[in-house]
Amino acid sequence: MVECRQCQSVSEVVKAGFLRGRQRFYCKTCQVHFTVELPAASPQKAARQTTIIDIAKSLGVAPSTVSRALNGSTDINSLTRQEILRVANEMDYRPNLLAQSLHRGETHTIGVVIPNIERPFFAGVLAGIQNVATEAGYRVMICQSNESHSTETLNVQALIASRVDGLLISHSKETTSFEHIRLQLKKGLPIVHFDRVCNEVETAKVVQEDFEGSFALVEHLIQQGCRRIAVCAGPPQLLISQTRLEGYKAALCHYGLPLDDTLIYHTEFKQSESLTALNHWLSLPEPPDGIFAIHYGNAIELLVELKRRKIQIPTEIAVVGFGDELIAELIEPSLTVFHLFPFEMGETAASLLIDNIIHRDTFSLIIKKMRGELRIRKSSMRL
Repeated sequence: MVECRQCQSVSEVVKAGFLRGRQRFYCKTCQVHFTVELPAASPQKAARQTTIIDIAKSLGVAPSTVSRALNGSTDINSLTRQEILRVANEMDYRPNLLAQSLHRGETHTIGVVIPNIERPFFAGVLAGIQNVATEAGYRVMICQSNESHSTETLNVQALIASRVDGLLISHSKETTSFEHIRLQLKKGLPIVHFDRVCNEVETAKVVQEDFEGSFALVEHLIQQGCRRIAVCAGPPQLLISQTRLEGYKAALCHYGLPLDDTLIYHTEFKQSESLTALNHWLSLPEPPDGIFAIHYGNAIELLVELKRRKIQIPTEIAVVGFGDELIAELIEPSLTVFHLFPFEMGETAASLLIDNIIHRDTFSLIIKKMRGELRIRKSSMRL
């Protein structure tokens, strides 16, 4: 409570803005204005966030004046703006980002759907996405499909309900229907596919050198003297499985080696299935002398099992895998791989999506291919 400087009245004194850093008051009894030093703003209860109205009441100004000051408007006296900002800071004011974004029709948030967040590859992609998004002023919402089509569809619906400005997606191994993507494209949502893409919908895409990398790995095995090369081919419905298998076949054809269907074994990226594939190959009248796994994880599992059975690597069977992580280099013998650059893939995908969000009237449908490199290690070095 403030006492009038002239008549000492208290009940008839009201706030009337402020002047040169001092709170201005008006006494209704004697009809005079006077000022006092502004006290420190009272902290708000933790249970409630400070609002623009709270700041306005504290200073005796209109909420619209506070709003303009907080938004950097130039039509307010500089001293008034300074006092509003000072009190807002003392009262721990935080803007309501959701309300602001809804007012603008955007949230500056991008959604990401990945198959498995535990895989180092996707962790690297997410790091790249986050790096670009943060620099561009975007937040990232991440969902994991856990290799389930139904979960992937629910993920997309949840992100749309959260009003994301765009979507980055790498499909689950179960996904063969893409209606949940088509629906959002029809609504004008910018979407970019990465790694596990589909050709049934027209979006921008960021892919690996799936064909080229597979060709290089199989070519390397052939150059090391392998003539019966088996392939752990992954889920047949997955586009990357199909493309990497084509690279395998092209390398055999290029070097004049026959294609033997008994050496092609599709799995679901599970350890039990890769070991079943190995049992199948070793039971053949002519077992393979080389194995190409389209996923490095399966290649590592095969290495461990071959060692357990005391089969010499690479002299009896050489092994290579598509993709890489630290364990592939540390295992004995170290695994020959086609090395990928997931961080750069994430950066590229995020940059492409944000560009499409900004220029949503002219979506880019570009397909960008990320370069990889063959890294030869002990698991295949016969010569």
